[in-house]
Amino acid sequence: MSPETDPTQDEGGRAPRRGLGTRRKERIDALAASGGTTVAEAGRIDEEGGVGLVASAWRRLRRNPVFLLGLAITTAFVVLAIIAPWIAPWDPADNPLIDKVSPQSNPIPGPEPGHPLGADSSGRDFFSRLLVGSRQTLIVGVAATLGGLAGGLVLGTLAGAFGGAVDAVIMRLVDVMLSIPSLLLAFSIAAIAARPSQWTVIIAIAVVQVPIFARLLRGSMLAQRSKDHVLAARALGVKRSAIVLRHMLPNSLGPVIVQATLVLATAIIDAAALSYLGLGLPDDRVPEWGQMLGTSETYFQDHPHLAFYPAICIIIVALGFTLMGESLREALDPKSRR
Repeated sequence: MSPETDPTQDEGGRAPRRGLGTRRKERIDALAASGGTTVAEAGRIDEEGGVGLVASAWRRLRRNPVFLLGLAITTAFVVLAIIAPWIAPWDPADNPLIDKVSPQSNPIPGPEPGHPLGADSSGRDFFSRLLVGSRQTLIVGVAATLGGLAGGLVLGTLAGAFGGAVDAVIMRLVDVMLSIPSLLLAFSIAAIAARPSQWTVIIAIAVVQVPIFARLLRGSMLAQRSKDHVLAARALGVKRSAIVLRHMLPNSLGPVIVQATLVLATAIIDAAALSYLGLGLPDDRVPEWGQMLGTSETYFQDHPHLAFYPAICIIIVALGFTLMGESLREALDPKSRR
């Protein structure tokens, strides 16, 4: 074959000189041959679809042992609170060991077969009361958190949507509420009630949580006001109510929902504190962990287990919600991603 027809040779019969870029590419391909990847393949764009924020967060959460521990504790607590009345060996209002209660010699019956934790001063099975008390603790904590969340959503939405004078008035009210210690404010609200009840505790704790949600939602909505999709909706003449409810509010709820998980732990502790102080449900036939702590004070020196078991239950449940909430916040916060 002549040089004119052979593309691999020049006019003098020699192979043409290859450019520097071609030789470098061939050397890189040779080095990558063991892995089966060439330069062209390495530069190819992955056509796989992107991953949403929730899916990306779940990928990190399911490998996070802290979140899994918090989720396990929280799930066990919720399930136990739901099925407690059916698995409790005794009715918490009955007193099967009342005949063994002696104010002088044996005020608190000890453990025995069928009563693993003994009884209280009224002869009621302590283990059954501890189980059923989880339901009341869950009801108060969830109801108070939902009440605070609802109030915070209203105030935060108004402040973030309207701004100006409305924002100033609402935020000054929030600042005043935040300047008062939360437990002191809850105690004051509960003490105003004509008589203590479960609802007074729920309302008191809900009012304390309102400014937390309001401030957080207001900040999120202010950040949404400068987003492109909100500006585009305004340019198209969309009504303010539609922009707030369809564009700003849904995209601002993420941090608020995560905060609700953390607030739930605080609500459980505050509810126990109010019940311990005697501001909760006055009927001791319906057990609640904070109430059980309060009634154990008289016998704490000789029978510390009456306070130890409800206290450790409150600590473990609050820890579970806290671990889960902190993990959720880190997973959904772009600044915390690794």
